[in-house]
Amino acid sequence: MIDIRAITIDLDDTLWEIHPVIHRAEQRLRDWLDTFFPRTTAMFSPADARELRRQVVHEHPGRSHDLTFVRRTVLARMGVAAGYTDALVDDAMEIFDAARNTVELFPEVRPALQSLRRDYVLVAVTNGNADLGRIGISDLFHEFVSARTAGAAKPARQIFDVAVRAGGATAEQTLHVGDHPEADVQGAHAAGLKTVWVNRNGDDWPLGLPPPHAVVDHVGQLAALLGARRR
Repeated sequence: MIDIRAITIDLDDTLWEIHPVIHRAEQRLRDWLDTFFPRTTAMFSPADARELRRQVVHEHPGRSHDLTFVRRTVLARMGVAAGYTDALVDDAMEIFDAARNTVELFPEVRPALQSLRRDYVLVAVTNGNADLGRIGISDLFHEFVSARTAGAAKPARQIFDVAVRAGGATAEQTLHVGDHPEADVQGAHAAGLKTVWVNRNGDDWPLGLPPPHAVVDHVGQLAALLGARRR
């Protein structure tokens, strides 16, 4: 790839596996509520909480990309419905966030990004609510863009436009790296970025989608793909 100056990089399932993290965070939150606000868990099963989440997203389509807003709203409604107040929300979010940001990086991630950061502007781009500081990887990136800060979630062009500006290069000089065919590759492609699909599981590319410019098994292969280049 020629004249790449900035790399935007997805987080969840690109730099770490997210599903066990979210499962653990949800369970710790529920255990905490069960201990300190037991009427919430008595009134709302996990399925009930998911249904309440769907209601909140339906009522606030313009903020459905903001996962923190959605979760805080769900917790507040659960608390009030159970006879408490929404004062539980801040503490509940801290319990969830602490677990959500306890992740295990794939082994190649830190050395790969440390190397790439010397030659490219690295921008973390996520639909989630990961906290780079709490995870301990803020040193690996120059900039951070989330759906919440951008006002839209991948694959919307808006978040990629914000990420491109954060990287300081043109869209054509920006490479997006991610695991999701639609949210990452299709979204970035439509916004004019070069794309790399991280295919850790050897999946087939979905029919009907524009293919990525390149495919890697993991981010440790990016340097070889890009070749040596100094800014």
